[in-house]
Amino acid sequence: MHATADANSPAVGMINKTVPGQDRITVDYQVDTGHKVCEGSTCSTFMAHLTGPVSGFLSVVAVDIPQDRLPGVPVQGGGGQPQPGGSRQEMLNRAATWLTANNGAQVPYSQGKVWKAGYRQDCSGYASMALGLPTPGTNTVGLATNRNITRPISLGELKPGDLLIDAAGDNNTRHVVIFEKWNNDAHSSYTAYEQRGDHGTDHRTLTYGLPGGDAEFKPYRPVKFAD
Repeated sequence: MHATADANSPAVGMINKTVPGQDRITVDYQVDTGHKVCEGSTCSTFMAHLTGPVSGFLSVVAVDIPQDRLPGVPVQGGGGQPQPGGSRQEMLNRAATWLTANNGAQVPYSQGKVWKAGYRQDCSGYASMALGLPTPGTNTVGLATNRNITRPISLGELKPGDLLIDAAGDNNTRHVVIFEKWNNDAHSSYTAYEQRGDHGTDHRTLTYGLPGGDAEFKPYRPVKFAD
């Protein structure tokens, strides 16, 4: 880890793969240094600012990803806009950034405020950010009804990055969550990302839309995934 976004700056820490958790870094932004650093055939001009488990800047070529910069992580000086990506994993990566984007804490919930990248800090603004939709994001009803954004699917079709949406009622009852994975073979619960009131960004087990859960939630697939 380096003290500044410069591969020649003093070292201030080290990723230690023998220490639990230190192989799972979290970052809140990245910097285009304009100076290319290469390791083998992989090159990048970007360095990422780490928020945990150690702090400092890490050259992106030291992270085992195929891109020359980290997908879904805002670029400092570039408006903080997440880079739209077509893959499900890129969407989940963008969703995960809000878990630590508030100086290591989750982005707080608000229906009236927008976060640094220009997206509303409510559930639909959060889902719009993860999908790479235009700022400030569409509302929950739009996510469920705009067929340029989503289409209805069955519960059994759910894949990482799909949405479960309650579009009924008013802005105090409507909600959307981002499906990540089933928790068991019985499909009795799943893990999802959400932006919820009185808490902010969360990554937790839910049963919305499942038998015994809130039946108002229906599953939808972002059409950008083309499957």
